[in-house]
Amino acid sequence: MKKIILLLALCWSTYCLTAQPVLTEREQSKIVDEILEERFQTLLPVLMKRSGIDMWLLISREYNEDPVLKTMLPSTWLSARRTTMLVFYLNPATQTLERFAIARYNVGNSIKAAWDLQKFPDQWNALADLIQKKNPSKIGINTSLNFGHADGLDHTHYERLVDKLPASFKNKLVSAESLAVGWLESRTERELEIYQKLIGLTHEIIAEGFSSRVITPGVTTTDDLVWWFRQRVTSLGLTTWFHPSVSVQRSDTVNFEHLRSFSNRPENEVILPGDLLHVDFGITYLRLNTDVQQHAYVLRRDETDAPAYLQKAFATSNRLQDILTSQFKTGRTGNEILKAAREQAIKEGIKPSIYSHPLGLHGHAAGPTIGLWDQQEGVAGSGDYPVYPSTAYSIELNSATYIPEWGKEIRIMLEEDGYFNGKSFLFLAGRQEKLRLIKYF
Repeated sequence: MKKIILLLALCWSTYCLTAQPVLTEREQSKIVDEILEERFQTLLPVLMKRSGIDMWLLISREYNEDPVLKTMLPSTWLSARRTTMLVFYLNPATQTLERFAIARYNVGNSIKAAWDLQKFPDQWNALADLIQKKNPSKIGINTSLNFGHADGLDHTHYERLVDKLPASFKNKLVSAESLAVGWLESRTERELEIYQKLIGLTHEIIAEGFSSRVITPGVTTTDDLVWWFRQRVTSLGLTTWFHPSVSVQRSDTVNFEHLRSFSNRPENEVILPGDLLHVDFGITYLRLNTDVQQHAYVLRRDETDAPAYLQKAFATSNRLQDILTSQFKTGRTGNEILKAAREQAIKEGIKPSIYSHPLGLHGHAAGPTIGLWDQQEGVAGSGDYPVYPSTAYSIELNSATYIPEWGKEIRIMLEEDGYFNGKSFLFLAGRQEKLRLIKYF
């Protein structure tokens, strides 16, 4: 663990150019497998007890992987193999977790093969036999109305499972939604140590992109910057889970629109002095994902800082972050957090839009949805899911401010990654608290 922290810490100096921040593939593999085994040993038994499910089935075909099962594969498995069947059983007598793979070979070092081909040539019969021997009270399967992450059992496999199970076991099948979401949303201490450095690295890459080293006002376009971010990620040996976006707000007649900012942006806008830039950017490393939005201001020739009206607008979105994160409480649903935060913000004269989400093994991860940009009154289903401790989130939101000098309303769109420890919310690597400045030469 000390090695990974040291290697990542080396790049915290200016723009991460002093050292390669990424471990070798072999070193990454070791870390991923160690974390996975730790999660199996310490996290999964607790989650199974919490959900009341004593057997959990995960079944997937190669290249059609259940989103949860994919997070349980060893680092050297880039996909499922043929039909991969994993069975987790919480033994009521010993309160220990038993792990089985109905497969011809072990699934890494964590899950041992439990298929006697001589006795059961049919893989499904081997699965049914194991289920009958263990005789669980509840058999969790990944079906879910509210979370795509927890809906990974395809229709064909569901039909095969039901067909093979004895009648007395069919009524034991239950949705494993709460267990699947719990597995995906919960972070271990070791994951958090890595996350803090990974988010810091995300900030550093943004700082480099939002600088005169990369941007020449009057020449560089928004698309140039977008592709610089993509290339920078690749050159560092990292990957990204979504295509970055760069947008501009300036003193003109164009008004803010969510769709324009996130999906219908003009291409190749030339970046000019006086522009307010926005980036949405994230990276993936050691199976964890970041998601960050920050702003920069392009200084005019006679400026040494951003205009006071933009600084004030930026501070308003920082305040909105504080309001939102102060509402996190164990057991409170995403919709309850959204409602309380919006009411407080509006009371303070802020015009809020909140659309925050869990973060972890997926970018838009499983857990309580805290608003969507087009659903500010609450989100049915995923918004009704409660907050648990040891979970990570992207605090994603914006506030609208009318700028008389520009004759229009602007939005300061911020997104920073943090962690709820059960008592308070912490930004894992800090947050942007002032506009980044790009000098004009």
